[in-house]
Amino acid sequence: MPTKNLEKRRLVMQRSKQLGHCICDPQKPCPCDVFLEWDICPCAGERLDAPAGPVRLTTLVESAGCASKIDQATLRRVLQGLPSSDDPRVLIGMPAGDDAGVYQLDENTALVQTVDVFTPSVDDPYVFGQIAAANSLSDVYAMGGRPLTALSIIGFPVRTLPDEVMQQILRGGLDKMAEAGVAVIGGHSINDPQIKAGFAVTGLIHPQRIASNAGARPGDCLVLTKPLGTGILSFAAQIDRAPAEGVAAAAHGMAALNKRAAELMLEFNAHACTDVTGFGLMGHLAAMALASQVDVEILWDDVPLLPGVLQCAADSILPGAVERNKESSGGALAASDGLEPSALDILFDAQTSGGLLIAVSAPAAPELVARLRDEGSSEAAAIGRVIGDGSGRIFVRSDGRRMLPPPSQVGPAPRAVIAQEPASTGPTFEQARQMSGGQQSGSCCGGQGEARIRTAGEKPAVVETQQKYHDFLKSANAPGALDARTKRAVAIALSVLARCEPCVKSHVNKARDEGFSQEEIDEAAWMAISFGGSPTMMFYHETKKGDR
Repeated sequence: MPTKNLEKRRLVMQRSKQLGHCICDPQKPCPCDVFLEWDICPCAGERLDAPAGPVRLTTLVESAGCASKIDQATLRRVLQGLPSSDDPRVLIGMPAGDDAGVYQLDENTALVQTVDVFTPSVDDPYVFGQIAAANSLSDVYAMGGRPLTALSIIGFPVRTLPDEVMQQILRGGLDKMAEAGVAVIGGHSINDPQIKAGFAVTGLIHPQRIASNAGARPGDCLVLTKPLGTGILSFAAQIDRAPAEGVAAAAHGMAALNKRAAELMLEFNAHACTDVTGFGLMGHLAAMALASQVDVEILWDDVPLLPGVLQCAADSILPGAVERNKESSGGALAASDGLEPSALDILFDAQTSGGLLIAVSAPAAPELVARLRDEGSSEAAAIGRVIGDGSGRIFVRSDGRRMLPPPSQVGPAPRAVIAQEPASTGPTFEQARQMSGGQQSGSCCGGQGEARIRTAGEKPAVVETQQKYHDFLKSANAPGALDARTKRAVAIALSVLARCEPCVKSHVNKARDEGFSQEEIDEAAWMAISFGGSPTMMFYHETKKGDR
């Protein structure tokens, strides 16, 4: 911990107290909770030591990857009525809803520009940086453009996580841009409690060679260059239910450039293209079909999927982005023949750095797919066809070749990692404040996903023992044969029976956040009282009084 400048602290805190608000966070008084608990004044430049060791990024964000983006339906409402450019040199602008904007410079040259930012979809910082770069470049590739320069954008919780984590994110992005032959010439950073990274990319394109999403023709074959399931597997990893094989395959695919696929698309004179990202296959296909004024058909059994995705769907491991995408683009679904609802949900999964969806003439499609597989896109497949002129409807059918497996009867899968098993990252200031009863170490019951604070002077053996105990608590609290809601009710009952006031408060607060009613909380508590008798009842009544 750095040496404290008490004179600077005094002057800074004097300003805060005079204002009646913390000058760093006006929502807090002065002295703030961090100062009271840790004798640290963040406003005076003091800070807790950043935790050492690897950091598991996906546990630090609410929604992983492109699932963190605003859904299509909300965007349509917000953008409705906003002015758009009437410059005749804007060949493709905001109203088109395409992958990137195109601005004509002369009869042979146009700029193609895009920007893309999202939260981590993997735990490894370097790999996340690679994925952020590959994803940002895909919008230019999807238009048939050649990216030239990029500006990096990063949001990072400085003074909470080690600087090395941010450096590794940036290094991964720079290395991937170098692989693509793109020069990163600057960037912008912001202090943000949730990590985000991406790039603004500028490229060149011939005005007559733009592969927009509006050119699909009746009879075209639809080719997808990467398998689906990155959003499902990222969510499964967040809750420790992801198969290691699937997570590794997803990371590899997300970090892969769509550069060669875009070059082949142009070589085979594709009629239309879009990249499949946050709106899912159905969302991006619906936009292409509507812009092209055609109806399309997808054969579910031919859609490539990442390992483990079918089992996740069978086990209902589906992130909230699936529901948001269904609300946004579900209206385009005209019919789904022979499909279970969970199977259809995979088509709405929000993809991060997904593949290109290409509309190409039917005679050219088999050779295009063969070339794609030979030159790096090993999972590329023809997944459907444009069935005729129309209003953007999507028909999904199955011929029965691929079925969902039976639901899993086992508990949580072992945690899947990309490189090495990350250690506990330690708390943020806000997490430290919200620990059960303000304790400075794990409470007697811990709780799923709860952070552990390493105090000064702890011996390595003690730290290792505490970490193992924390991991055990996390595993015990994770959903398995019993779902998360049932385990929360059990945790409330056991906390009351143990008469652990911090434990009761912690689990009751979490239960409320998860949608429990007071009646449900009381019923769980009375299960404990029925075993513990009058002393347990008196303890619970006193705890409830203190919670009001």
